[in-house]
Amino acid sequence: MFGVLREKLHAMKFAICQELFTDWDFDRQCRFIAETGYTGVEVAPFTLADRADHVTPEQRRTLRQTATEYGLEIIGLHWLLAKTTGLHLTTADQGTRQRTADYLVELGNLCADLGGHLMVLGSPQQRNLEEGVSQEQATAHAIDVFQQALPRLADRGVHLLLEPLTTKETNFMNTCQSAAEIIAAVNHPNLALHQDVKAMLGEGTPLPELIQTFAPLTRHFHANDANLLGPGMGDIDYFPIFEALKSTGYNGWVSVEVFDYSPGAEKIAQDSLRYMQEVCRAISAS
Repeated sequence: MFGVLREKLHAMKFAICQELFTDWDFDRQCRFIAETGYTGVEVAPFTLADRADHVTPEQRRTLRQTATEYGLEIIGLHWLLAKTTGLHLTTADQGTRQRTADYLVELGNLCADLGGHLMVLGSPQQRNLEEGVSQEQATAHAIDVFQQALPRLADRGVHLLLEPLTTKETNFMNTCQSAAEIIAAVNHPNLALHQDVKAMLGEGTPLPELIQTFAPLTRHFHANDANLLGPGMGDIDYFPIFEALKSTGYNGWVSVEVFDYSPGAEKIAQDSLRYMQEVCRAISAS
């Protein structure tokens, strides 16, 4: 049944970010996510351990096996630098940038060991401009970190995806265009763009236009709403968003990421997927 449904949805693949399931063990998370109808799970590293390198080889094998047993794919990681200390992307301190690059590689190893292939770099606090650092200098510093980490990430088959965020969250890399300029400067096949609905709303450009303009660079997509809940749980109409993704031939994952957990994990996961499926059916019928 699920195979037929996914075909009708233009091969759109739905995942969910698992930090939503606070205090659930990973087996329970995977069982519920699969029963709800998702086929992918996106992991926040801080839910596994304080640091990526604290997740043991045995734990990595068990996590991957658990997801596989429920028919799920661990697609990758996000919240990469959240709850870490001593790491920063745009700092003038070369030693800190080296540690940050090395830690991105540790995350890449975790990602690959779990079966994932993508890492979404949001982490607003760890990229904010330090006092006295200009936008131009910050960009050069970030490029330095990426250039150090990407060859080693590529060795593991992992792609690093830059996530523009709103000015409410950070003062660095606030638009798809600014991320695209960094991607062009680094010029590495494993560095690309991630688009997030809530974040893109801050640009003031219609979302379908942003999706179409930056389609050649986009390899992952987060679905949510301006109210911090899931798709369909606020005022954002996903019909033109999914139409734009379809028109560009996007074949990556659409992953639900929310920031307000108050309705409960079950309701958010179920309502979000149900709404996205309804939108896809409406597009199929139009």
